[in-house]
Amino acid sequence: MPIRHCIVHLIEKKPDGTPAMLHARDSALGESQAMENLLADLNESYNAKQGKAWGLFHEESGAYPFSGWLKDYLDGNRDFTAFSREAVEHLQKLMEESNLSTGGHVLFAHYQQGMTDYLAIALLHHSEGVAVTDTLDVTPAKHLDLGQLHLAARINISEWQHNQNSKQYISFIKGKNGKKVSEYFRDFIGCQEGVDAPSETRTLLKAFSDFVESEDLPEEQAREKTSALVGYATSQAKRGEPMTLEDLSEVIDEERPRAFYDHIRNKDYGLSPEIPPDKRTLNQFRRFTGRGEGLSISFEAHLLGSKVEYDEARDMLIIRQLPTQLKDQLKRNQG
Repeated sequence: MPIRHCIVHLIEKKPDGTPAMLHARDSALGESQAMENLLADLNESYNAKQGKAWGLFHEESGAYPFSGWLKDYLDGNRDFTAFSREAVEHLQKLMEESNLSTGGHVLFAHYQQGMTDYLAIALLHHSEGVAVTDTLDVTPAKHLDLGQLHLAARINISEWQHNQNSKQYISFIKGKNGKKVSEYFRDFIGCQEGVDAPSETRTLLKAFSDFVESEDLPEEQAREKTSALVGYATSQAKRGEPMTLEDLSEVIDEERPRAFYDHIRNKDYGLSPEIPPDKRTLNQFRRFTGRGEGLSISFEAHLLGSKVEYDEARDMLIIRQLPTQLKDQLKRNQG
């Protein structure tokens, strides 16, 4: 993971209305193993974070100047240190206006992964701990707590520059229940949501369920394909990468690598070619299936306890809110 430039600034700010103080570094950090380890750990923690949103820049303006500064840096009109200094001063200003916010170390890292350039921005905090010294004394120690990552964003620079139609080249931590404490950070980046990851993931899973049903697959094969889908999606989520429909189709059926892809296109689910996986939605997706004596039942596991209730004592399933198509057939049969 080659690091092109990296810098850390400090904003001292308490959530009590006192003015924020900026301690800005005047040069980029040099290459080191510690820097590489920090960025690797940051990426791992960020990728594992649930509740991320995916989007794109607002049009550059006085309210959203960040994309213009980033473009100037990438075009060579200002160096990385100057770019990060202007950006962190803007962040300090927005922090001042948000009484909910607290300061911390602000990391800017421009790095390359594979053939793709990224810019990561994160507000980092420390945790108190203890360490044992070389003389075997116990001493207080501070360390960066990447497990408590609440304000961070990652910009896919390559996609932003080369794919004008993309609406998901920025990912950012949205915050639980849309907490207002994270809104100023999203405004700092100048980002708007372009892709609803949970909705897209649910639509993909619905398309997969329809595909399995239309193929009339044996139960074992259906389970294998479900496992392949979840495995691929989970792997992409862990790497912080979107799911590609064509790649997913190949993973699901190596003998007919276009089958699932063609099913999606022919049915027109309105899915993007690339979908950011939503881990919470994926974790809820498992199917209970069974067939025999003219009866075939299949439903997603997360419906158990809500729309589907299992009464073991009476060997019964109670199904609420029947699918419209099934209800119509039942009504016609009664007539």
